[in-house]
Amino acid sequence: MTLGVLAVQGDVREHLRLLARLGVDGRPVLQPGGLVGLDGIILPGGESTAMWRLLTRMGLADPLRDALNAGLPAFGTCAGMILLAREITNWRETFLNVLDVAVERNATGRQVDSFEGRVSADGLGDIPAVFIRAPLVRRLGPRVEALAWLGNAPVLVREGCLLAASFHPELTGDARIHDLFIQMCRKGER
Repeated sequence: MTLGVLAVQGDVREHLRLLARLGVDGRPVLQPGGLVGLDGIILPGGESTAMWRLLTRMGLADPLRDALNAGLPAFGTCAGMILLAREITNWRETFLNVLDVAVERNATGRQVDSFEGRVSADGLGDIPAVFIRAPLVRRLGPRVEALAWLGNAPVLVREGCLLAASFHPELTGDARIHDLFIQMCRKGER
C-alpha cells in the first residue's frame, strides 16, 4: 500500500512518520505525477489558502480534484478538511469541493487560542486532539457520518472514501485515526 501526503505546505513530515510507524509506504506528493499509483492521499494541516495557491501554481489542483472525484480515498486534517469541503461558511470560494460539509474556517479562534483536548470518536474511543485555528463543521450532507464532536460541532467526519478531521492527529502520536484511514484504503471504499 502506498499513501501520498500532499507536500506543498503543512504537517507533511509528521504524517509521513506516522505512516512509517504503521508500516505503510508514504510518499510526498508535489506534482500531478505523484498521484499515480496511490491507494489514498492525506491532505495535511497548514494554511488552506496558501496550499490552494501552491496547488494551482504547480498544476496539481485539477488532477487532484479529478482523482478524488474518481474515488481516490483522502484524509484531510484541519486545512485539509477545508480543502475537501463543498462549502466554507466564512470564505468566498471553495477549493476541491468533494466532501459534502460546510465548514467555518478558524472557528476555534486565532493561533493563541489553540488547545489540546480529547474527543470521543465512534469506534476509536477517547483520542487526543490538537486544535490550531481549527475549522468546525457547520453542516453535514445526508451521506456524511459524524464520528467525533467538540460540543455540538462535528470534528471528525466520513463520507464514503473521504475522512476529515478539524484537528491534528499527526501531532499527538496517536495513530488510531490514521489506522482507520488505512483500513478504508485497504477496503477500497469508494
